[in-house]
Amino acid sequence: MKHFLDVEKAKKKHAHRKWQAALHELIFEAETRAGWAFDLILIISIGLSVITVMLDSVASIRDVYGGFLYGLEWFFTILFTIEYGLRLLCVGRPVLYATSFFGIIDLLAILPTYLALFFPGTQYLTVIRIFRVLRIFRVLKLVTYLGEARLLLTALHASRRKIEVFLYAVIAKVIIFGSIMYVIEGEAHGFTSIPRGIYWAIVTMTTVGYGDISPQTDLGQALASFVMIMGYAIIAVPTGIVTAEITLASREKITTRVCHQCSAEGHDLDAKCCKFCGAEL
Repeated sequence: MKHFLDVEKAKKKHAHRKWQAALHELIFEAETRAGWAFDLILIISIGLSVITVMLDSVASIRDVYGGFLYGLEWFFTILFTIEYGLRLLCVGRPVLYATSFFGIIDLLAILPTYLALFFPGTQYLTVIRIFRVLRIFRVLKLVTYLGEARLLLTALHASRRKIEVFLYAVIAKVIIFGSIMYVIEGEAHGFTSIPRGIYWAIVTMTTVGYGDISPQTDLGQALASFVMIMGYAIIAVPTGIVTAEITLASREKITTRVCHQCSAEGHDLDAKCCKFCGAEL
């Protein structure tokens, strides 16, 4: 009797795995005809949902078609909620997918509509769904674009500490220059506080130059000129940092294979195991 139960349990487990693998292939793989069609329909739905949100923000359109747009938005939200649930269901490690880039984007794509029930207006944040269209690179088998995206992410990750140090130095400089400008110009020329001076320093150093506040004294204008020149020099620093890291990582070759456990992409051509969770590919 026990042997019979064990056999039945094994059969059910095998059937579940087979069903899970078939669902995973449909949702995550773009190599099959069904998988390609699924992703293409998904991308079209994403585009239509974003257009719906944008149209709803236009008062004249909302006054006439508000009810229809509201119902359409809920249709897409429920559709994406079901899809998100299926994605978690068919992967071996749902938590890894949920915390991945696309997993977080998928969750953020459906949350605003539900939050709008308690905080009106948050439904317009669903435009974040446009990030989900990045899957088109995989659907159209544009492996080169996937490689470039992975290369950029790798370079940014490798250079994060250098960029953090750079940002700290920039923050220190704008605080110092903003404070000095507050002392030089004072409230009479629009620098009503140190935070106001810091705002001016940020706008000037980033070469944005809104012009809503500017120094009037000779000494203030001399300092502004110095900050402007420094701003041009500062812009080149993060570019150099990231470029150096891109050069180091530029020889990677990747495929569109998706890990069955964590659903991560971007594996090397000769990879046997997932580089993110270690599962066998």
